[in-house]
Amino acid sequence: MDIRFTASQSVEMAVANQPVPIQHYLRQPQRLIHSLAASSQIEQLGDELFRLKMRPLSFMMLSLQPTVDLRVWAEPDGTVNLRSVGCEIRGIQYINQRFALNLVGQLQPCQVNGTTHLKGRADLEVKVELPPALVLTPKPLLETTGNGLLKSVLLTIKQRLMHHLLADYRKWADSERDGGIAGQSAVLSPNSPIA
Repeated sequence: MDIRFTASQSVEMAVANQPVPIQHYLRQPQRLIHSLAASSQIEQLGDELFRLKMRPLSFMMLSLQPTVDLRVWAEPDGTVNLRSVGCEIRGIQYINQRFALNLVGQLQPCQVNGTTHLKGRADLEVKVELPPALVLTPKPLLETTGNGLLKSVLLTIKQRLMHHLLADYRKWADSERDGGIAGQSAVLSPNSPIA
């Protein structure tokens, strides 16, 4: 029996003004990826390509560990796009061969009453052919459980994003400002030779 699960999550957060606008920060997708998951769960495969090893998930009597390949890219205005380009379920070959995951997300800076906000949305869809052991389980129970599981995955990612992204942006903006000041003071040092 084929079954489909879906979940969506929206996010909006105000961004405190920093010396360097957040659009510059968002043009570095690898920083955003590290806000979504622990470094031990992320492997960079290319400039815009990352492998995310999710924590094991329990669904009914199954324990699944999805590994998702994500393409993450930024547009000139700082909008960050995320799209899954591959997925593997480790541990259960039957499900791995009959499993499809589609994740699409976007995070965009915008102005709200003179304040910069980040607005975003993620949509997650999973299609799977159930193993014979679950075929007799009522479909509404499977859908409720599966949709709830996907919703909890997106909620965890949202909470981590809200906590880590703004903290990392502040740290990055401070280091950019300090680097800029150090660079300027070296140029303007009284010991600099005059050309």
